[in-house]
Amino acid sequence: MLHVVLIEPEIPPNTGNIARLCLAAGARLHLVEPLGFSLDDKALQRAGMDYWHEVDVRRWPDFAALQAEAGPAARFFFLTTKTRRVYWTAHFRDGDYLVFGRETRGLPESLLAANEPDCLTIPMTDEARSLNLATAAGIALYEAKRQIAMAS
Repeated sequence: MLHVVLIEPEIPPNTGNIARLCLAAGARLHLVEPLGFSLDDKALQRAGMDYWHEVDVRRWPDFAALQAEAGPAARFFFLTTKTRRVYWTAHFRDGDYLVFGRETRGLPESLLAANEPDCLTIPMTDEARSLNLATAAGIALYEAKRQIAMAS
């Protein structure tokens, strides 16, 4: 199973869309606090549609708690605009974690610096600052699924 990690997500519809994406892809969604909304938020529920209750969601007080639970063998990939390594050059395996940051600020600089070899980007034209969080999660998650399927 693949894992999608949202660190301090801020916009309920993005998280709802990613929850639906995770359900469709058979992935687990990890939400790292603080969240910028309540899980009872109507916009979150609307975006997740009637699937929300079926999504495999785990909530974490911080990223360190998630890493500790995942164990030392877990592989984390950090999606960011602040690297040149393109996401399709990574060799994804079942069990990998795809980590995304806040909509307004991305992942913390300290986390990127500590994990530089595992940072990935989705290439864009110079005119675009970033992609919508749900779009980026879909691109990376389905590339990981494609690679895993090809390896089987």
